[in-house]
Amino acid sequence: MKLTYMLQPSLRQKITFGYYVVACLILGVSLFTFEELRLVEQKIYLGERISEIFDSAMEIRRFERNYFLHRQAPDYQENVRYVTQLRALLGKDKADFELLEAPQRIKILSGELERYDDLMRQYVRTISAYPAQGAALEQRVREAGKAIVSLAEEMVTSERRLVRSSLSAFRKILVFSIVGLALLMVAVGQALSRRVVQPLLQIERSVEAISSGKRDKLSVTSRDREIVSISDAFNHMLHELELRQKHLLRSEKLASLGTMLSGVAHELNNPLSNIWSSCQILLEEINDADIEVQKALLMQIDEQSVRARNIVRSLLDFARDKQFNKERLPLRALIEQTLRFIKGEVPATVTLTIDVPEDLVLLADKQRLQQAFLNLIKNALQAIAGQGAIVISAKRYSPTPATEERTAFFSGCRVENDAVDITIKDSGPGIAPEVLPRIFDPFFTTKDVGKGMGLGLFIVYQVIDEHEGCIAASSEAGKGTTFLIRLPLGES
Repeated sequence: MKLTYMLQPSLRQKITFGYYVVACLILGVSLFTFEELRLVEQKIYLGERISEIFDSAMEIRRFERNYFLHRQAPDYQENVRYVTQLRALLGKDKADFELLEAPQRIKILSGELERYDDLMRQYVRTISAYPAQGAALEQRVREAGKAIVSLAEEMVTSERRLVRSSLSAFRKILVFSIVGLALLMVAVGQALSRRVVQPLLQIERSVEAISSGKRDKLSVTSRDREIVSISDAFNHMLHELELRQKHLLRSEKLASLGTMLSGVAHELNNPLSNIWSSCQILLEEINDADIEVQKALLMQIDEQSVRARNIVRSLLDFARDKQFNKERLPLRALIEQTLRFIKGEVPATVTLTIDVPEDLVLLADKQRLQQAFLNLIKNALQAIAGQGAIVISAKRYSPTPATEERTAFFSGCRVENDAVDITIKDSGPGIAPEVLPRIFDPFFTTKDVGKGMGLGLFIVYQVIDEHEGCIAASSEAGKGTTFLIRLPLGES
């Protein structure tokens, strides 16, 4: 068995696997996000360098204009310094710039910068020797400087557009990653719900069914080792509960047999007395009595013998262990036979009334139903102190709007078609409201220690439930207690 369990899939393994999958995905998304951030950071850094290129180009033009206006050597020296700085910027990060820009544009900018530097040097040499030629060179220098600024400005615009697109792509990737992880978590949650939560809910419903008296075996579709193990243990527990319940029923039956002996002895005493009297008359008048008198006495002996035999047979049927077997039973005859068992226990101060139509027939197990009736009637007798009355009545029940109030008396009753409503009412002191909801619980009793195990009403509930019927109780302080039983009608 252990080897079989070991070979079955395990919830722990699946949950662990799911955890590692989610962890790996989160780690993968985190690494991917980190790499994307690094690339964006690199592009922003290069954007700053391109901005420096643009700033250097603007400074070149500024000192160029100053030199053209004032012809001062410091302005030319600053111009040369910024040209050198721009050349260094283009040379230092050329490979990185080519990732952002087309290599051709970098090459053109470098070429324009060299041409601008040559023109500027040529202009400086020319105006000192030939001032008249300076105007033409000045125009060429201005055009070269303007080309440098335009190229630098295009690089800045392109770099900013690229950074914005990178940030937008990163935002989309991040959103898709979060949505994907959320969907994955939902999928994992759904899988866990199917694998874990649903079987546990089935187990919970089965436990609730046990508390309400049902004994349905747990059948789960999961093949996971833990769920299968719990299911097997639960079903084993149900089997043990059924065995214990049968033992309790047998013990309660034996206790009932002990208390019924006085009633049965009284019931047997009457036919035996009649048989003995008839035999004595026959022995005394065997020669003098005519044949008709002898025949009448013999018929009386036969009738009383049959009566005694039926009493003994009923007692044996009640005491004998049998499998649950439903049969058609006239309800009134069943109740009358049950009352004969406890006839000796009914005090003279207690009036016992039967109001049951002759035509009501149940489909039930005779022995078990007698056990239930006996327990309820004995409870009623014990509840009455002194003078009182017990009324046993029954009538046909049909589910119609007129019977809706009585139907509401039962909560979740399974009898939905025509049935029989049996009422056992006593005039005892009643049951306290705080006790009433627990009267069908096993081992619950309000009697003193040693005077009851608290199994009588629990067994009644089990028997009625076994017959697919319902039982409920109502009580008011000082007005007695009423037990209402609803059982399916026997097939016609």
